[in-house]
Amino acid sequence: MSRFPDPRRARGDIVAIGTDYHPETLIDAYRHGIFPWPNDEMPLPWFCPEERAILRFDSIHLPRSLVRARKRTHWRFSIDQAFDAVIRGCSDASRPDQDGTWIYPEVVAAYSELHRLGVAHSAEVWEDDELIGGIYGVDSGGAFGGESMFHLRPNASKLVLLHLTDHLAARGLEWMDIQVLTPHMESLGAELIDRDDFLDRLRDTQNRGLNLFL
Repeated sequence: MSRFPDPRRARGDIVAIGTDYHPETLIDAYRHGIFPWPNDEMPLPWFCPEERAILRFDSIHLPRSLVRARKRTHWRFSIDQAFDAVIRGCSDASRPDQDGTWIYPEVVAAYSELHRLGVAHSAEVWEDDELIGGIYGVDSGGAFGGESMFHLRPNASKLVLLHLTDHLAARGLEWMDIQVLTPHMESLGAELIDRDDFLDRLRDTQNRGLNLFL
């Protein structure tokens, strides 16, 4: 039995308030379509938005400039080679639409522990030996939810996202949860679906028993 209320019955986007970042709490939340989004103004809120953003891999839109950049790149891509550095890069990234970061030290510690448990994962992009971009997220029982990304070079975050989606698609996954629709993700073809549709999709995907990170 989940320690969280059924998100289908939630009034609004917030499902619960409070609790902790214990690995069991986080794993339980993600497996039920719920994620934390900390802020300084209230106890820890747990979300399952009424409208959820997803990226279907068969609907990814690649501008011609990005296709050219992908073909010409000399960057190297990897999976799970530098999780701690990726989440720190996401925490340190400057975002014009945000005042500060929600990836506080306790968040970094919690997701780093999830990575050590084989639940949180990262994709990285390198220029020689320098990490220039990355994305991390959570395996929610055979589905995948992206949490945050960063880049130090133009197109680095988009190209590492494509590397991750190729990795997931090769293992049978057809979509990923991106939680909230941003202009950056919308430009790549991400879309909004309602909460019930998302939860049905999550359950059906989990029932397939995919092993996303061998």
